[in-house]
Amino acid sequence: MNTIRRLIYKETIISVALVALGFLSLFFFFDFVDELSHIGKSFNGSLYGSYQVQHALLYVMLLMPNHLYELLPITVLIGGVLVMARFAQSSEFTILRTSGLGPGLALKLLVGLGALFIAFTFVVGDYITPLADRTAQLLKARYMGQISIGQTGAWLKEKQEKSAYAVNISAMSADGQMRGVRLFEFDAKGTVLSLTTAKQASFGEDGTWNLLDVKRREFSGIVTNSTPTADVDGGTIAEKPVGIKTVIMDELHWPTTINAGMVTTALLKPDRMGTVDLFQYIRHLETNKQNSQMYEIQFWKKVFYPLSCLVMLVLALPFAYLHFRSGGITAYVFVGVLIGISFFVLNNMFEYFGNQNAWNPLLTAAAPSLVYSIFSLGAFGFLIYRR
Repeated sequence: MNTIRRLIYKETIISVALVALGFLSLFFFFDFVDELSHIGKSFNGSLYGSYQVQHALLYVMLLMPNHLYELLPITVLIGGVLVMARFAQSSEFTILRTSGLGPGLALKLLVGLGALFIAFTFVVGDYITPLADRTAQLLKARYMGQISIGQTGAWLKEKQEKSAYAVNISAMSADGQMRGVRLFEFDAKGTVLSLTTAKQASFGEDGTWNLLDVKRREFSGIVTNSTPTADVDGGTIAEKPVGIKTVIMDELHWPTTINAGMVTTALLKPDRMGTVDLFQYIRHLETNKQNSQMYEIQFWKKVFYPLSCLVMLVLALPFAYLHFRSGGITAYVFVGVLIGISFFVLNNMFEYFGNQNAWNPLLTAAAPSLVYSIFSLGAFGFLIYRR
């Protein structure tokens, strides 16, 4: 039995690796062509020079783990179909069956192989992809500008003892400095108390943010003097209309529980975060009464996505029980490719509609894998017990 296990495992792993290499080569070519338009450019004030070919190659290489993570279920299915169909065409699987490889044992062997792919997918998606994506963004920011998300930047919320804050960060530079920081302060009734803006901010070691070039506007209804006077914090009170007091400061220390990891998480795409990072960020959003639907769907998708590799292997097993004529294997492999693409599309469709219609995150993430599991087991049972 160990000989059969080694045979199936070796052939399947080699086949999956070759399919993955083929897909990654295509993505590498397309990504590199897309980066050619950026070569020779740099943002004003760059200390690192312009964006060159070697930087583009490194950036594209850092994108490969995310492509591998997205493609793993499809490559496992195509690789599995290739191996099982080849075994069936050459009658090797028939010989294995006469040697004692029953349906239950064959399924058990593929479940063990699927566990290896599950572990590999988890490592790639939870550790390698977030690190590589963060490094790629920092590399691009170093030569091309700052890390930003959307047109309004990243938004976070902070609840403190006497007030609540909505925090907006426009971008983050390659050295970890936050740019274009805005702090909206609210009271318990939701009334805006103040707006603090800073051109730059950094993370302090004592759980504070060090804001530089600060302008603070307090909406307290206090009538300020027409003549600017000195403020106790060393700033100046500028002349403003009734009810608005403006204080300008060179530096301000703001105590907060929002750390660098939360800011980086907010700037990263949810599908490229680690499972633990997603869980902590969801807890932070829920604590501060923010909508976490999208991140919850991504969290459960992260949990179930590695399991889809096992589903794809089980789906490939029925191909070993088919009877092929000469040259007929190509059509079945094509069917396997279509099934893999349909799983990818269905997974993304459920994510989109689940987020739009506020479906249960757990069911939204689990539904595609559950549907294909039922389909693969049904096909396996039909071929074994009916034919």
